[in-house]
Amino acid sequence: MNIPLFIAKELNIQEKQVLEVVGLFAEGATVPFVARYRKERTGGLDEDYLRQIEDRLSYLTILEERKQTVLKSIEEQGKLTDELRDKILASVKLQEVEDLYLPYKPKRKTRGTIAKAKGLEPLALFILENPNFKKDFDEILLQYVNESLGVNSKEEALQGAKDIIAEMISETAEVRQAAREFLLNSALIVSSKAEKRKEDSAPNKKDVYEVYHNFSISLNKIKPYQLLALNRGEKESFLKVILSFDKPGILKTISEEYFSYDESVFEEILNETVDDSFTRLIYPSIEREVRNQLSEAADLHAVEIFASNLRQLLLQPPISGKNILGIDPGFYSGSKLAVIDTTGKYIEGITIYPHPPQSRTADSKKILLELVNRYQIELIAIGNGTASRETELLVADLIKENKLKCRYLIVSEAGASVYSASPIAKEEFPELEASQRGNISIARRALDPLAELVKIDPKSIGVGLYQHDVDQKLLHKKLDDVVVSCVNYVGVDLNTASAPLLTYVSGLNKRIATNVVKHREKKGRFKNRQELLEVSGMGEKIFEQCAGFLKIPNAENPLDNTFIHPESYQATTKLLNLCELSATHINEKGNLVELFVKNKGTKKIAEQIGIGEPTLIDILENLKKPGRDPREELPKPILRSDVLKIEDLSEGIKLKGTVRNVVDFGAFVDIGVKQDGLLHISQIANRYVKNPLDLLKVGDIIEVTVLKVDIAKERIALSMVS
Repeated sequence: MNIPLFIAKELNIQEKQVLEVVGLFAEGATVPFVARYRKERTGGLDEDYLRQIEDRLSYLTILEERKQTVLKSIEEQGKLTDELRDKILASVKLQEVEDLYLPYKPKRKTRGTIAKAKGLEPLALFILENPNFKKDFDEILLQYVNESLGVNSKEEALQGAKDIIAEMISETAEVRQAAREFLLNSALIVSSKAEKRKEDSAPNKKDVYEVYHNFSISLNKIKPYQLLALNRGEKESFLKVILSFDKPGILKTISEEYFSYDESVFEEILNETVDDSFTRLIYPSIEREVRNQLSEAADLHAVEIFASNLRQLLLQPPISGKNILGIDPGFYSGSKLAVIDTTGKYIEGITIYPHPPQSRTADSKKILLELVNRYQIELIAIGNGTASRETELLVADLIKENKLKCRYLIVSEAGASVYSASPIAKEEFPELEASQRGNISIARRALDPLAELVKIDPKSIGVGLYQHDVDQKLLHKKLDDVVVSCVNYVGVDLNTASAPLLTYVSGLNKRIATNVVKHREKKGRFKNRQELLEVSGMGEKIFEQCAGFLKIPNAENPLDNTFIHPESYQATTKLLNLCELSATHINEKGNLVELFVKNKGTKKIAEQIGIGEPTLIDILENLKKPGRDPREELPKPILRSDVLKIEDLSEGIKLKGTVRNVVDFGAFVDIGVKQDGLLHISQIANRYVKNPLDLLKVGDIIEVTVLKVDIAKERIALSMVS
């Protein structure tokens, strides 16, 4: 197989593009680096294409290696024909290769191999090859009765032959594929309540699976979230899950696929054998394969949604230039407070006890007011966990009673406890207890979500469903790819970035990221990108991969605060010279450079300064907006000063809300009350919506109408439909 050509056809791109990407990866280039700085070589392929090439290259390489292993094994057995070799080499899936290899795979002792050892294989072949046999079959059977081989009667001889044929049928690749497709296209998946579990299980889980106690749906229509729910319910022994299908239909399909003739005098024998082959040998493994295939597709779908939500969460715009007070709410253990400055530096922390059982409300308000006034707090970030609602009321009262100018923001605290106990948190705040670190994280999530959330295992951030049920290796890779993509899309301030954030920069690893921070602590702030080469472990190749993503505000060379790569500085200087400008003027003169190039012609200027047009276009963008944070263009979070209660809601009321999570069946929206409202997929638009992600993203600010409020169950139904 020509792997690059195969991938090119799959992705509808040129083989040359794939070859360039494969070559760049082989040289050690990263996806973000190739996407941003090698557009001329790849024809401008974006990160999605690059990751697809990376994934397919890995899979197809494994496939080709497996083909060679299988071919060698069959050849050593002396059973490799030209036709079989061609079939194996033409396979494009591992499953196809394994189906073809099945008859030649070393086997444990089976009914078929035992029958062969008794000399009954010729009898099996006779039955298959003589559909028009007219003579007495008993005479044929008697020839195979041999007590010394363990065949004591005609019946035993016939049964042995049937066992051999059943195995032959089950090991035919075309039969297995036909059975697989039959189930995928026509079978139902049926679930029912499992018999009472032996162990005492949590009662609330039974309610979760109640909808699946009498559930049935076609395999080709089941939604990914439904399949994941069934898998979890079955795994936890709350549900019994089976496939329901037309057995006579699938037996007929197998017969038509295996036998080259329509009629045989041995029809009754063969029908019994096909039934046995399917029931005993084919179905148990095919059922697993079908369920696994569907589960893999559901896993991938769930992971893609998780990844999309995570990307939007990480790219939430920072609330910069403000001193922030973070609150990690709680009842018995109190609410932890932390003040951070505009750079995220921790200034002061204290614990207050405004809620039961202590109920020191007045004292707590006094402490809060002192901190707000002392540090000129403009934003209070409140975690959305236990006692969040009560803390929100407290803060809203404080703002109203004292006519404060500050606002508050509800921040997801998912993963804050994971961070608090992590080695990273211990290293950052060795003098603080774990319980006091979470509130700092909450405050920093408002200041710069990306810089703070990279310190936490992505699957603990809480923007997906079934994250503990899906393929963990796939989940880890996809989410890690998202974090890497986001960090390099935004860029990193070389002089303030933490080691965990630097770890995700193109070309860097944990060791070198740590060395960058140590170098900064020892030598002081970086004045230019070239100083990176003084960092221990930083070679020319690593520098090439990371330099363009590491920015230095107020650097000696203003280009160091852009995405312009150092390899393009000479070309950029030539461009500025053509415009009779210097790099020091780029802040106010970037638009003039673009106008100059437009008048002269992009192609002509690119040739004149020795670079490709895509690189020139990127340089122009960065000259216009040096140091730009792409997140600044996104809608800012809703900051509040008063509180809304669920009792205040009524049907028909319109509100602004923030999308917190997007799932298959809709989205959860924060409208300023304790409980997020559900915006069902049917209420997103005045038309059919196949996938909520097509219209909504985490962090979107949307206007919704309250459809229904259930105060007792704390459920709110919302709509965007006009």
